[in-house]
Amino acid sequence: MQELLPLRHGRMVKSAFTFYRGAALTMATDLAVTPTTGIRVQCCGDAHLCNFGGFATPERKIIFSINDLDETLPAPWEWDVKRLAASFVVACRDNGLSEAVAKDVVMTSVRSYRESMAEFSLLKTLELWYRALGSDELLGSLPPKGRKRLMKRIEKEQAKSRGEEMFPKLAEQRGDIHVIKDQLPTIFHHKNHPPGEVQQAVRDALVAYVATLPSAYQALVSRYEIRDAAIKVVGVGSVGTACWVILFMAGDTDPLFLQVKEARASVLEPYAGKSVFPNHGQRVVDGYRRMQPASDMLLGWSRGPQRDFFIRQLRDMKIGPMVETFGQAEMDFYAGWCGRALALSHARSGNSAMISGYMGKSDTFDRAIAAFSKGYADQNEKDHAALARAIRKGKVKAVFEEER
Repeated sequence: MQELLPLRHGRMVKSAFTFYRGAALTMATDLAVTPTTGIRVQCCGDAHLCNFGGFATPERKIIFSINDLDETLPAPWEWDVKRLAASFVVACRDNGLSEAVAKDVVMTSVRSYRESMAEFSLLKTLELWYRALGSDELLGSLPPKGRKRLMKRIEKEQAKSRGEEMFPKLAEQRGDIHVIKDQLPTIFHHKNHPPGEVQQAVRDALVAYVATLPSAYQALVSRYEIRDAAIKVVGVGSVGTACWVILFMAGDTDPLFLQVKEARASVLEPYAGKSVFPNHGQRVVDGYRRMQPASDMLLGWSRGPQRDFFIRQLRDMKIGPMVETFGQAEMDFYAGWCGRALALSHARSGNSAMISGYMGKSDTFDRAIAAFSKGYADQNEKDHAALARAIRKGKVKAVFEEER
């Protein structure tokens, strides 16, 4: 969606960190020429630290895992490790932390990945697939003050994620019906379809989506009636793709919000090979099922005119990291969690014993990745500066949002 690209550029140029978040294709191109072991796993494709977090299982338990898999594809496991590790250097610099701290944080992340992979390689197959990083395990690793803060955050997000809590913030009543509020420049209705008028292409895509759900969940969705659809701009890397929020209602006081995200070819595809799935939405959904211990029960896919989509509940108790507030201690704890979560995701689909054997028991691998991460963070800063120059000279158009 060409009209949204200036907004993407504005978000990317804000800092070297936001640039990194939007430059998954840039890094995929760079990683493609680096050496690999030849061992492949289901990769995230965009495993920077902001794409990890807490979310609710269908049983409403909070677990920690990768939570953004738009770029997922089978690929070399090293690519995810390098993207995650380099993101910690970029984030540490963005927060004003020293180079020594950044190196220690990366070492923590990679050591956690290496040691966790060794642990997971000893589990039986089913035992591994039942394994999840629950909130109890994460809270137990925190000091008392940090544990208390995280508990409050979990409780707050659980309340915010309920449909009835989101409803007054995202919807308004017009006449006899509820519709989604326009909140420019990030939520708005299609120019040819006013609020409450859902275009036929959207309705057809939703019918196709429901057909991809298990029959029990099809029956669940059938209890709701579609009321409205609006374009919703999300993230940094996804800006410019067709993303929607859909409002369903069961009666007048029982809302369900679904998020529809366009699924394009993975940034890894030119270098790791094409997806086996004919629909990129199906590719993403399959990646969620392989990499997450539990996924949204309403996760499905569809195809619209010239575009593929995947669909899930909007904000289903998602607890994202407030990275911009992290000091040394918080960054180090979080690095350990991300390394462990990535190892679990890779172990579910790959040969954990082979990967663990390659990394070994010493910190040689950790140091190598730390050195790579520093070099890549330097390169990222040069790339960010190049975008900033292009915007200043008028070669690239950017739109800047007001700080809230």
